[in-house]
Amino acid sequence: MSEEIKKEEGQEEVKATAKAEKKAPRKKAAPAKKKQAADAVGSEFEERVVAVNRVAKVVKGGRRFSFSALMIVGDKNGKVGYGLGKAKEVPEAIRKATQAAQKRMINVPLDKGTIPHEVLGEFDAGKILFKPAADGTGVKAAGACRSILELAGIRNVLTKSLRGNNPHNIVKATFEALSQLRSVEKIAKSRGKEVKGLRVK
Repeated sequence: MSEEIKKEEGQEEVKATAKAEKKAPRKKAAPAKKKQAADAVGSEFEERVVAVNRVAKVVKGGRRFSFSALMIVGDKNGKVGYGLGKAKEVPEAIRKATQAAQKRMINVPLDKGTIPHEVLGEFDAGKILFKPAADGTGVKAAGACRSILELAGIRNVLTKSLRGNNPHNIVKATFEALSQLRSVEKIAKSRGKEVKGLRVK
């Protein structure tokens, strides 16, 4: 009888502890929150995918497939860059392209939300003309060119694609044009004049 009583008491204690554990509030995992906070802070740059292509390498045993990604990275305040990444998986290719873009950024001179002067960009089969535009015009461009201009912080611009539609050539032609831009201050300094007395046509 005494053994049965002891068993019953032991079972009651187990039940009581189980109930107490259920009622007790569970602690949330702190590291997960910290990780989310770190992701929320993120980087100051915005990323956009321009093109993802599947490429094949022919070897003795057959074909080996991998992916190439073309990315644009910018802070919408005059800094923008592009990069190409290759890997066996798409996310890894995008990560590599983003890193390459951040290393290869250029400063774009802005004049009240538009470009300071007309410029022509040309690379291989890609050729684009850029013209400054009045406030409220918007970004009159398409495809990869539009992504670059928006991430560079240009709000009003007119563009005309004169040749080519390959995204790689368009991106390189656009960056060729943006790298030719000079600010009013820079032109005034090179001519030995004041900014007030300089008119940019």
